[in-house]
Amino acid sequence: MRGADGIEEAAPTTEESPSRPGASLGRISLVVADVDGTLLTSGKVLTEPSLVAATRLQQRGVAFSIVSSRPPFGMRSLVECLALRLPVGAFNGGALVATDLTILDQCLIGAVAAGDALSVFENFGIDAWLYTGNRWIVRADGGPHIERQSRTIGERPVVAESFAGHLAAAAKIVGVSSDGERLGRCEIAVRRALGERASVARSQPYYVDMTPAGTDKGVFVATLARRLCIPLAEVATIGDMENDIPMFRRSGFAIAMGNAGAAVKRSADAETLSNEANGFAAAVEQLILPRCAAMPPLRRRIIR
Repeated sequence: MRGADGIEEAAPTTEESPSRPGASLGRISLVVADVDGTLLTSGKVLTEPSLVAATRLQQRGVAFSIVSSRPPFGMRSLVECLALRLPVGAFNGGALVATDLTILDQCLIGAVAAGDALSVFENFGIDAWLYTGNRWIVRADGGPHIERQSRTIGERPVVAESFAGHLAAAAKIVGVSSDGERLGRCEIAVRRALGERASVARSQPYYVDMTPAGTDKGVFVATLARRLCIPLAEVATIGDMENDIPMFRRSGFAIAMGNAGAAVKRSADAETLSNEANGFAAAVEQLILPRCAAMPPLRRRIIR
């Protein structure tokens, strides 16, 4: 059913996690957004509508931050362009980063777990990248994925013959492949091999991210809300990939991008347009800004 505002309204989702505070929130005091596939287009462009929407949030007194699988140095241009004032989350929430890119807090994977993950990637013939707090390390430069990532984060990787001397400092390891089926099988194998020793999630169809155990975007959201003394029920999150689901579960109101997969949409309370159609801006204007003051309980809404 389509309401007078042109937004399709649907029954509440039946797949809400028990850990969620619930979607019956009124005031929204903090918004946390994913970056790639949410704030940015597929071409890694921050559009004018999205920039204006983020600016309007902060002008209305709504706290705003971003969280990404990117390394801290890969957040530089966005922090500057968005004029962010709050810490941001890097490495899927594994690092809390100040706006001057100082790492305020960071968790590490651990040398043994890192080595085990790399062995699994190697067994599947999957290329691997290793990130420390301030370096992106690869074993061979070149190729489409490295070129794409270089453009995305504004840095070139450091080429090393071996990862052996960097395992203890590993903050994130990425398995990289254009073969989605093989990467999916590898992802399952990495989860089995590491168990509770690490967090494993897809950040892009061609990336499997491994970050320290006990860290994810949901942990970042909870940490930031606690630092700001904002109840989780007053937090809205927006994202498009499976690694965004943990922050959906922690926040009071979760919005899935129109380009998100089915599992991500099922985990959200609302759906907006795609990142190519300024879905972030639409969500801010139609779902968030009207709720900066107390409002009645929300029904699940889908922007068309």
